[in-house]
Amino acid sequence: MKEAVLKVLEQVRPSLQADGGDVELVEVTEDGVVKVRLKGACGSCPMSTMTLKMGIERAMKEKIPGVKEVVQV
Repeated sequence: MKEAVLKVLEQVRPSLQADGGDVELVEVTEDGVVKVRLKGACGSCPMSTMTLKMGIERAMKEKIPGVKEVVQV
């Protein structure tokens, strides 16, 4: 599943980088929780929770059935 998660992150990364941020994969747990670290402008942005849930998590759940949640660490 980790390879599929990395592939989705590569698809969403350009939009994050366009706003001066980035995302780093920290861990994919066996129960389907993806742990990421938002970096750059995304790390301190007040909208980062929305970016995480409505952008990254939604894309992951659409493309990878085993993903249950995406959390920021």
